[in-house]
Amino acid sequence: MSRALPKYNKRRVAFIGGAAAVALSGTVIAGFALAGETTSSSKSGTNARTLAGPGTISCPDVASRLPAVPATAKAEVDRNLALLNTQIQEANKRLVDTVGQGGPNFVQNAIVGPLKDKRVATINRIATAIGRTAARPQGLDSLAPCTLNANGNAGAATPSATPTKQAGGNTGNTGNTGNTGNTNAVGTISCPDVRSKLPAVPASARAEVDRNLALLNTQIQEANKRLASSVGQGGPNFVQNAILGPLKDKRVAAIDRIAISIGRTAAKPQGLNSLAACTLTK
Repeated sequence: MSRALPKYNKRRVAFIGGAAAVALSGTVIAGFALAGETTSSSKSGTNARTLAGPGTISCPDVASRLPAVPATAKAEVDRNLALLNTQIQEANKRLVDTVGQGGPNFVQNAIVGPLKDKRVATINRIATAIGRTAARPQGLDSLAPCTLNANGNAGAATPSATPTKQAGGNTGNTGNTGNTGNTNAVGTISCPDVRSKLPAVPASARAEVDRNLALLNTQIQEANKRLASSVGQGGPNFVQNAILGPLKDKRVAAIDRIAISIGRTAAKPQGLNSLAACTLTK
């Protein structure tokens, strides 16, 4: 009896040791598997999610297309060049944060399109800063559209159609014309009137001011048309992100051109950008 007990204990110890070895080996294998996943992920860098999923936004370089920048304009130009970079970074972040949202045109309507409008306004400020003391650079607006690379679905940003000149100023409700279905379904977009807030317009600026006032009307009409055609698309913030936000950016650029035009031969009107934001009325 006393001799059998040690043999039994030896077998028991051997069994427990073997089980522990199997468990340990399983842990080691699992550990190597997890380590392999982590290493693979780390190799791809911080942008791995963007490249594998929604893609990345790429925009033409503006700095390399500028003429010699006068010393008096350098600070403002540098500030706006930095803003162009920030806008791309923000758009790429939004691209990652909104994966799976909206319909097939969500990226174009809510990210790439608004980015173009922001770039138009920023590039226009760069051209204006240079133009104060040197020849104003032309054609920079062609650098505003960006593209979605890799696995995204936006493709090249589509340039906006050339607006048709219309009589009259920006009444704020012009966009309702011929769009009654929009009124009954999703409301209408209303914008502050710009014409009534302008000072006396010099004769030399009249044509450019009228052209941009007409453009403001066209922008409202296009936004109302988009409002009607996109019913049911996107999430709760779709109208703000894809319609009202881009419309504000377009209006800022048009209003800025109006102010600059007047300011060439008279006092430049101040505070007009407060008229850029529009609202949705039911």
